Amino acid sequence: MKKNRVLLLYISEHSGHHCASVAIENALRHLEPDIYTMNINSFNYTNPILEKVINRAYMGVVKRTPEIWDYLYDNPKVLKNTQKLREMIHRFNTGKLKTLLDDFRPESIVCTQAFPCGMIADYKKSFGVDIPLIGVLTDYAPHSYWIYNNVDYYIVPSEATGKKLTDNGIDPRKIKDYGIPIDPKFCKGLDRNKICAKFSLDPDVPSVLIMGGTQGLGPIKEMVRLLDRSYLNLQMIVVAGTNKKLYNWLERRQFRKKMVKLSYADNIDELMQISEVIITKPGGITTAEALAKGIPMLIVNPLPGQEAMNTKLLLDEGVAVKAEEPMDVLIILEELLYNEDKLKNMSHRAVSLSKPDSSLNVAKLILGIDK
Repeated sequence: MKKNRVLLLYISEHSGHHCASVAIENALRHLEPDIYTMNINSFNYTNPILEKVINRAYMGVVKRTPEIWDYLYDNPKVLKNTQKLREMIHRFNTGKLKTLLDDFRPESIVCTQAFPCGMIADYKKSFGVDIPLIGVLTDYAPHSYWIYNNVDYYIVPSEATGKKLTDNGIDPRKIKDYGIPIDPKFCKGLDRNKICAKFSLDPDVPSVLIMGGTQGLGPIKEMVRLLDRSYLNLQMIVVAGTNKKLYNWLERRQFRKKMVKLSYADNIDELMQISEVIITKPGGITTAEALAKGIPMLIVNPLPGQEAMNTKLLLDEGVAVKAEEPMDVLIILEELLYNEDKLKNMSHRAVSLSKPDSSLNVAKLILGIDK
């Protein structure tokens, strides 16, 4: 029996794109244990030096001058002016890409970020290659860098996201509204008391989960200080991600309230299970995981571009509230923690919007299994 061979491409190791790629790979192996997969950081594979330069530049912009990123994100003028540059980069990468495809011989290619999706789409066009290509969007707001004729399917987070793609000329038959791929463990109920005991937390005291994505971005220090000095009866779980400075700061300080301090965590499902509210920035993966767990979101300092658009959707759907400044967190959090009906309504609404089977449905599409 011929085994399936699936190539998965993402960019940046510590990113939602990578998390989605891993979730799809795990789902494929769950459905087809003998499957051959290759999961590659495409930018690092094709342009390792350029990857470091661009990542550094991106982080510098979003931290110091976010208004510039807001201008650049999905700007038609920028899209048009960079078209020749993108085509040149794709041509430059052709040699490495051909070697990869010739060696691995994938029967399907899955891209969780627009850069590798465009690279493969152009390769298919240039060389007349007919390998099924699936683009997986990990944010609720699609941008124009996803638009290519040679993409066979688009996995979108919501019907509204799919409509934006069809409005830009994508065939509606290519749109699959499966949601953002997350690990299936997020739809499993867990024992709250056991998890609280594991982290030495009191199950009778509200827990607040504080995160800033995989890179620990946002005013986390300010929020931790405010909550620690506040009169609110709560305990904190703070995940610093790859932000070593933040984690070291947490480790050095003494806090009045009970706190769990973590660096990069692979048990976010457990942390969400025992938390009443998550204070975070609304990255696509974090949002999808929170919806699946039914945990209300308190959004602080969303990045311009995709996260700002994610925020609008979450606010419109009534599953999140937004604090304009760190100081506002106290007021909003007090209202949420002491208004059980509102918390329950937000939680139920979140679950109703969630698509916890997303990664399994993408895997079924890849394998040709009817849902």
